[in-house]
Amino acid sequence: MTAKTTRSSKTQAWRYLFPGVLAMLVFVAFPLVYTVQIGFTNYSASNLLSEERARAYLLDQADVNENRAFGFSVHPDGDAVRVLLTPQGDGASGERYLSPAIALAKAATEPVAMQPVAGNPVLGAAFTLRQTIEQRSALMALRLSLPDHSTLIYAGLHEFAVFEPLWQAQTGGALKRLADGAVYAPNRDTGYFEDAKGERLQPGFKVGVGFANYARLFGDADMRGPFVSIFIWTVVFAGLTVLFSTAIGMTLAVLLNWEALKYRTLYRTLLFLPYAVPGFISILVFKGLFNQNFGEINAILDAVFGVKPAWFADPLLAKTMILIVNTWLGYPYIMVLCTGLIKSIPADLYEASAIAGAKPLTNFWRITAPLIVKPLTPLLISAFAFNFNNFVLISLLTDGRPDYLNTKLPAGTTDILVSYTYRIAFTDAGANFGLAAAISTVIFFLVAILSLVNLKLSQSNDPHKGGH
Repeated sequence: MTAKTTRSSKTQAWRYLFPGVLAMLVFVAFPLVYTVQIGFTNYSASNLLSEERARAYLLDQADVNENRAFGFSVHPDGDAVRVLLTPQGDGASGERYLSPAIALAKAATEPVAMQPVAGNPVLGAAFTLRQTIEQRSALMALRLSLPDHSTLIYAGLHEFAVFEPLWQAQTGGALKRLADGAVYAPNRDTGYFEDAKGERLQPGFKVGVGFANYARLFGDADMRGPFVSIFIWTVVFAGLTVLFSTAIGMTLAVLLNWEALKYRTLYRTLLFLPYAVPGFISILVFKGLFNQNFGEINAILDAVFGVKPAWFADPLLAKTMILIVNTWLGYPYIMVLCTGLIKSIPADLYEASAIAGAKPLTNFWRITAPLIVKPLTPLLISAFAFNFNNFVLISLLTDGRPDYLNTKLPAGTTDILVSYTYRIAFTDAGANFGLAAAISTVIFFLVAILSLVNLKLSQSNDPHKGGH
């Protein structure tokens, strides 16, 4: 094989690998790195902007000077208009001003010089309120300059006024409030403009906070309490779901493998239906079935036992309901896997066992279970990882509720880590994206560990591993 052929083979391989690698970098690596980076900042609804943009926003703030406000009327003048200013307010002078002819259809590029008028100038009929509203965009673009060089800006349907800035730029990035002279300096540790007393201005700005979010996550007692409880419930939820789904799915797979069972295909089809129906539809159906007052489940329990459990109000019952629904959604997957694995077991083993007089339970524990558990284990770990982040179930069924009481951040007794993160990032009034990103990073590492374990187990099951 020539060197040219070798290079051609490598190029051919990269032709197919490059799109996949590029897609992984764009859709996996970049969001991951960006999320980790946000976890080291104070990024939130109060700290969305950079320091420069937050400072510019505050410097752009201005208020109407009521002593320099003028009522106005618009009068047609051929194809143009003329604006008449009439003083208003206690401190306003009694002088009126009239503009030259202005073409409102053209955007104003320079301030229009206003001239004082005496008496009653001859003008066309003033615009009605409706006509003024129709010309509002053009009027908002006007800048009217008085003889004292003050500039008037459109301030509403009835007035032009002088807008005076509320803040003045100071050295070092500080801001001075013109009303009382208070100075606010940028605090680059907290991400806010603060005065000497610690009073903060809104909006704040985005800054790096190091490991503060992680320290808050694990060090703040008020937050550590619900976080630890939610983490434990997440592990228990994922583990019990896999356990119950495996127990039911494996049992049904063994029963459906019984040759003497009639209508096995029909049973297998019916038992597979929960997996065929979209999950969100099943979840919403169960949400109605578990309704305390109108659900069919409580209607049956009330008729038989005289009880109507508060499935959505009691934390223990809510968790039980979640496990019931998720087991219903998960057992068909395990059943299908176990059915395929059972089919791969040599029939000779069962024939030899039957000759030895073994019972069905003995066959299950001595032959079936040992032979399918090992190849099934990596798939069960994948199912555990999936349920660890099963946001859809929690969001649609309980939305994490009932909530914990007296917590700094919204947290529910049925929340798992991913739904808890979502509530912090998007439903809390503070929208703390930095803290949510820190939690997401922790979740990523937990799931990554599960994936590594899955990979190791998969490699250990590789029949070609260890040489030829």
